[in-house]
Amino acid sequence: MNKHSLLKFVPDKIYLSLMYYYHFHRIPTWNNPQTFNEKLQWLKLYDRNPVYTIMVDKIEAKKFVADKIGEEYIIPTLAIYDSAEDIDIDKLPDQFVLKCNHDSKSVCVCKDKKCFDIEKAKKFLGPRLKANGYWYGREWPYKNVVPRIFAEKYMEDAKVRELRDYKIYTFNGKAKFCMINTDRGTDTRADYFDGFYNWLDFTWGYSHADVKPEKPANYEKMFELAEKLAKGTATLRVDFYEVNGQVYFGELTFFDASGFDKIIPESYDLKFGSWIKLSDKKG
Repeated sequence: MNKHSLLKFVPDKIYLSLMYYYHFHRIPTWNNPQTFNEKLQWLKLYDRNPVYTIMVDKIEAKKFVADKIGEEYIIPTLAIYDSAEDIDIDKLPDQFVLKCNHDSKSVCVCKDKKCFDIEKAKKFLGPRLKANGYWYGREWPYKNVVPRIFAEKYMEDAKVRELRDYKIYTFNGKAKFCMINTDRGTDTRADYFDGFYNWLDFTWGYSHADVKPEKPANYEKMFELAEKLAKGTATLRVDFYEVNGQVYFGELTFFDASGFDKIIPESYDLKFGSWIKLSDKKG
């Protein structure tokens, strides 16, 4: 991200055209975008609602989501820090998770405080606070997020022995399909299912799991909640967890992989793009 911030003098539209060409070997069709990934680039430039900054901030999003669907879906926040040096492990329980609020990969999981290297965690998280997620993909909602670290309650589902991710993709407020991540942190896999849990045969950044994951107990509930949160958006990914039969909110994402990951076959990229109805207004 810091490397891309050196190019901040390049206007967003030119920068995104170059990045899109790098990944797809063609320039996006700005006047008439068709694919999902093309439309994500268009939305970066022309769909800039101030509430999006709150929605992508992992700390602030919790209140936003609680107001929309209820506090019972929120994983408790244990502490919030302005810097890594502020983390006081003595005030945290034996198990917890440390995260940055402004990106997707700054996570440190503590399953046993006696064995947890807090200094290593601080060295990892501290520099991440200096990065602004806006610069890599010009994702406008992240530009004004104030970077912070927060401690969150540790969660694990007793059945699958991991915190399995259920990512619901919505288009103009309608939930269309779900990505289920398995083997997170080792060899992440991804499988996709429609609203009736029919498996969808495409790949998007990850290979499929060797064994298809079982349908979660609250699958339909996640689709229902996602639509409540996505109301008024062109497209939004709503992430949930299922822990011992209870649904918990994860995060909100407007630009999956910043619109730079290939969807194979491309017919799915076109199909998903057709589900996004762009506004005539720009700004």
